[in-house]
Amino acid sequence: MARVQKLKVYRTVAGFYDAYVAAPSQKAALAAWGSDRDLFARGIAEQVTDPALMAEPLASPSTVVKHSRGTTAEQIAALPEQRAPAAPRDADAHADADADADPKPTAKPRAKPQAKPKPRPKRDELDAAEEALTSLRADFNRKKKDLAEREAARAQDRRALEQARSSRMEAAEDALRGQKQAYEEAVRRWRASQD
Repeated sequence: MARVQKLKVYRTVAGFYDAYVAAPSQKAALAAWGSDRDLFARGIAEQVTDPALMAEPLASPSTVVKHSRGTTAEQIAALPEQRAPAAPRDADAHADADADADPKPTAKPRAKPQAKPKPRPKRDELDAAEEALTSLRADFNRKKKDLAEREAARAQDRRALEQARSSRMEAAEDALRGQKQAYEEAVRRWRASQD
């Protein structure tokens, strides 16, 4: 009979996402992520022990599950500032230096008019879809946690009921035995008085 390996949940960073996978070992997790480097040794990957974060990967072993690492606004705010484009060279200063070196006048090439660049596509719909998915996942995890808490409370109530039943039944059985003995003794005395 084949031995079933216990699954653990691992997490690594994948761009703007955390990538989770349920696997039997770190090596298997690296294979699922498609990494040929030891991300654990580099401190980029780790084992997850939070039950709320483990539920979804454990439901789909060896499948990479991605979760956004914050809202789009938070991710944009974390980007490094863009550098300003370098200032154009001072053409006049170079022209003076060139005039001293070469007395022949040179014709400047005519600059082609640059076409106006197309605006970057907006990612409003993509952001909305990502936020909707993140919201659905959070709602599902919240409901799952609430259900687990209610199940734990019911199990505790069941144990308390069993304990109360056991002690009360024991007391009732003791009372019945006492009454039975008293009745049998009364019947014995009554029979003796009839003789």
